[in-house]
Amino acid sequence: MGMIGGGIGAFIGDAHRRASRICNDYELVGGVFDADYEKSKEFAAGVGIPLQRCYKSVDALIKTELSLPAAERMEVVAIVTPNALHYGFAKKLLVAGFNVICEKPMTMTVKEAQDLEKLVAKTKKTFALTHTYTGYPMVRQMRDLIRKGVLGTIQRIDAQYYQGWINSIIYGTGSRITGVWRLDPKHAGVSSCMGDIGVHAFNLIEFTTGLEVKEVLSDLNSVKEGIQLDLDGTVLIRFSNKKLKGVIRASQVCGGLENDIVISVYGSKGSLRWGQENPNYLYFYSDSEPTRIYKPAHGYNMKNAEEAHTMPAGHPEGIYEALANIYKGAAKSIRKQKFDPCEFPTVHDGVRGMKFIHAVVNSNGKGNVWVKV
Repeated sequence: MGMIGGGIGAFIGDAHRRASRICNDYELVGGVFDADYEKSKEFAAGVGIPLQRCYKSVDALIKTELSLPAAERMEVVAIVTPNALHYGFAKKLLVAGFNVICEKPMTMTVKEAQDLEKLVAKTKKTFALTHTYTGYPMVRQMRDLIRKGVLGTIQRIDAQYYQGWINSIIYGTGSRITGVWRLDPKHAGVSSCMGDIGVHAFNLIEFTTGLEVKEVLSDLNSVKEGIQLDLDGTVLIRFSNKKLKGVIRASQVCGGLENDIVISVYGSKGSLRWGQENPNYLYFYSDSEPTRIYKPAHGYNMKNAEEAHTMPAGHPEGIYEALANIYKGAAKSIRKQKFDPCEFPTVHDGVRGMKFIHAVVNSNGKGNVWVKV
């Protein structure tokens, strides 16, 4: 594996490296870890990567790696840079014949996302998008239970993602505000809150239910003067079944909240609810029986959930293990092994995410009207 971005002090780069090690399928052998080559070399030296495989640019990485014998060159490259760089790097890597693992959102525009989808189909390379929450065993259990029909007719879907981390930034000095790339449209794209975390809630809805959101009506809020992008929002959602509706709520200004993502799917026979801060518990509610709790590493779980846990029952697992499950699925695909579609989000999920983000922004900009996804 190679890596673009993720150098000294980068949380998400560290998470990807930990995940790749947990699933025991990858070895990080080189990359472009920082736009500053000296910092990139400092990082490489610190983790034991030979400096000859610490490259100044993605172009240099591609050229040198392709000159190596096939058995030695990188098979896959992880892109963990700010949003604006995803598309260009992913396109170059795919054209050059590399498999790609990419952070979300996949691109800055819908057109770029669709371009990558066509390129993946043409090159037949593996493209994994790291919507990490799909890697949790109980999210996969939720998905399979819904497909089994345990909820009956789905009648309402709610998803929320609340954080409070940005309060300390926007109420700090002006320099601190401009120094946060997620608040800069040039680097983050058209949205901060919905583009960063609301899209995770959207992805969980489509992943667990197998349904596609068809229309959205949004009300977004930048919260404070001088902020160009949304930091809070509510999105009403509709599906092809006109009687099925739901809501996505996301915020980066909920003071004191950390990473509160919850999805609830309500049906005629019962309901399921899962929350990331207690990820080992999936709750089933019914009017005709006591509340049921599913937990990882138990024989009553379905196949995809059982294959996703990494520890014996009672040992807490978390975000690194969930991301490792996505890396594990991508490795199966790269090796041409059999894998389940739930094992990693694909370029198609990236297209769906970009359509959602832009539809939400358009709905809000047009005065809170319904917009097709």
